[in-house]
Amino acid sequence: MNHHFDAIVAGAGIVGAACAASLARTGMHVALVDRGGVGSETTSAGMGHIVVLDDSEAQFALTRYSQRLWQELAPTLAAEAEYEALGTVWVAANDEELAEAERKSAYYNERGVPAKMLSSRELAEYEPNLRAGLAGGLFMPQDAIVNPPAVAMHLVTLALAHGAELLLGCKINSLRRGEAVLEKGGVRLTAPLLINATCGWATDFDPGLPIRKRKGHLVLTEKYPDLVRHQVAELGYLKSTHAAESDSVVFNVQPRPNGQILIGASRQYDNEDTGVDKRIVDALLKRAAQYMPALATKKMATTRVGFRAATPDKLPLIGPVPDDETLWLATGHEGLGITTSLGTAALIAAALTGLKLEIPIEPYLPARFDN
Repeated sequence: MNHHFDAIVAGAGIVGAACAASLARTGMHVALVDRGGVGSETTSAGMGHIVVLDDSEAQFALTRYSQRLWQELAPTLAAEAEYEALGTVWVAANDEELAEAERKSAYYNERGVPAKMLSSRELAEYEPNLRAGLAGGLFMPQDAIVNPPAVAMHLVTLALAHGAELLLGCKINSLRRGEAVLEKGGVRLTAPLLINATCGWATDFDPGLPIRKRKGHLVLTEKYPDLVRHQVAELGYLKSTHAAESDSVVFNVQPRPNGQILIGASRQYDNEDTGVDKRIVDALLKRAAQYMPALATKKMATTRVGFRAATPDKLPLIGPVPDDETLWLATGHEGLGITTSLGTAALIAAALTGLKLEIPIEPYLPARFDN
């Protein structure tokens, strides 16, 4: 095994895999290191929703840029990646949420992102199994769904094709000053560039990072084809992103290509128990049935638990650590890690190689929290 590389990427989830692929394509000799398998932790518990959001201008810029990169990648993906541009139906339950949908529609269309307002009648045509009496909604036709672990493996394969090395089952004890020290045998890997892409576990290497783990549950049903046609979520989903101090559940469902339905989403902070919380799952299913009553009678197949990395300003940490010129961060994406994985990797590769940055990297730099 080589011990010296041009870059060492810690974490073989979808963000780390994307970073490894992007850097390897520039000609760097990359080591991608993970304590488990490819896409086996947070990535495996992701909903796989490729979505544009506008909580801030910086969030919009990164999600839209990433969505375009997904559209470019899609034709190269194998069938198991399950990429489908189904679109998102954002559901407005009342007039207040409908006004928010109208605001969002204007915002997106002004920026060249297709968005269509749905009346109450049109909403029922798009998703016949939603409950009656909803105010309307917003349809985002370019949003997509994907199987995150399969895409992570695709990106790793691309990295390997460009000479990268993959080290699985290798826990890193220390990542700093151009060196990654492995737990097994104290092996030391060196590189002038280190990338911490370990999601919620990024603080294992630096407890001072402005990151909190956010626990989330997803429930997968048995196969019920045609019950759900698009990614469907309540507009209250966006409001809940601000409820940082309390547990929350929202209606968010996705049809999987095999006929199963993925039901989300929940948020719990400061809970690092890896087990399923029955109280949260029950609340999640109750919320889903409030919007789509037919779900109340469907059988559940399995529940997934994952931990996202949340930052105080809801933006990821992308770029160098101020006190260590060798160490870059690619973490803090919270629930948008799948969407923004490609944009994150592209920004890092461009910044390191002097290529043109398609969007400014400044809003995501870790140094913003040092002011």
